[in-house]
Amino acid sequence: MKKLSLFLLLACLGMQAQETKKSYSFSLQQAIDHALQYNYTAINSGRDIEAAKKKKWETTAAGLPQINAGLDYANNFKLQTQAVSGNLFDPDGDPNQISTFAFGTKHSMVARSTLSQLIFDGSYIVALQASKTYLQYYESSKKKTDLEIREMIINSYGNVLLAEENIAILEKNKATLDKTLFDTEQTFKNGLIEEENVEQLKITLSSINSSLNYTKRLKDISYNMLKINLGIELEEDLSLTDKLENLTASNLDMALTGSSFEVKNSIDYALSTNFVEQRTLEMKLEKSKFLPSLSANLNFGYNAFGDQFEFFTQNQRWFNYSNLGVGLNVPIFSSFGKNAKVQQSKIALEQAQTQLTETEQRLKLQYQNAKSDYEYSVEQYFSSKENLSLAERIEKKQQVKFTEGISTSFDFTDAQRQLYSAQQSYLQSMVDVISRKAALEKAIGQTK
Repeated sequence: MKKLSLFLLLACLGMQAQETKKSYSFSLQQAIDHALQYNYTAINSGRDIEAAKKKKWETTAAGLPQINAGLDYANNFKLQTQAVSGNLFDPDGDPNQISTFAFGTKHSMVARSTLSQLIFDGSYIVALQASKTYLQYYESSKKKTDLEIREMIINSYGNVLLAEENIAILEKNKATLDKTLFDTEQTFKNGLIEEENVEQLKITLSSINSSLNYTKRLKDISYNMLKINLGIELEEDLSLTDKLENLTASNLDMALTGSSFEVKNSIDYALSTNFVEQRTLEMKLEKSKFLPSLSANLNFGYNAFGDQFEFFTQNQRWFNYSNLGVGLNVPIFSSFGKNAKVQQSKIALEQAQTQLTETEQRLKLQYQNAKSDYEYSVEQYFSSKENLSLAERIEKKQQVKFTEGISTSFDFTDAQRQLYSAQQSYLQSMVDVISRKAALEKAIGQTK
């Protein structure tokens, strides 16, 4: 009975797990849209922007009115003894003697509040400007992250499709070779061909089986990598709706290579520009420290004293106090320390400007490489497609010749290897077209 109960419990848990397991089906664009929302890096990149917004408000709030309140209590269980000359309070007393007394009460309490306001501070003005630049940096970083995620999803999606197409071709080759091997074995049994022909086919079939098993394992790994990039659990089901040939056809867009490249549209250029702005503000901050600062505060409170702790009774007397203060701080001389900091910030700014120039040149070269790679991938695609067609015809002819006994197994095997190589090159050329176009779009800054 206990075993039955345990079995039923495990069955219920298994059914519940199956019910909570999600299934996903994505086209490439749907996968990109999902990843931009749920990819782990994308999520944290969005949080960086929210944190930057909070940081901006923190900076702004530093120049707004600040109110603080407090309650201080002291228990003077041993009052400090004070000493005065003997005739301080008594004119007839001996001036050479020392009189002592304890001043104060055993209990004291102060309730206070302070209103403070910054009136002028140059560093605060610079900090407000810096907070905007700080936010813009993380907004640009989010755009860069989205571009990287888009390219990553396209590559991951393409790798899965490549593995699936590879498996389909290998299984087709295996089925064809199985039939050829069976026919060859029957011919050998009838004594019409040599055993070497059978053995040669078995070697080829063993190689195909090995490649097929490896590709199946690679397919699982590719799916899991895509799931991680999409931000979904590895245990959940995922299916892809786009086909490799259709995606390749939709990515044959040579007009993209003819468009002009504007380096200022690049996210990396925007980030480098933002870095220059940061260094400019840092120099302004150091210069602002030469300016005076002005602030004001208003204090208001009550204090009370007594030898008994009766502060919260009606008989307790509270004494009010209040004051208004204004503080002016004027820097006069710092032994040229502040000037040294200004010079350091100036050097840092010049370095950032040099890095911006370097980034501009690097991005131009990156675009040229991406454009060249994409054009080459398109050429390789059409070339591989034509080579595949030729290899298929050659292999078919050699198969007929081999079956009729007018061609050796070596010629047939060589034609098969040429066909298998052409198949792999064709599949890889399609993936290259998709991935190289994604790299070119990333270099341009295009998101669609």
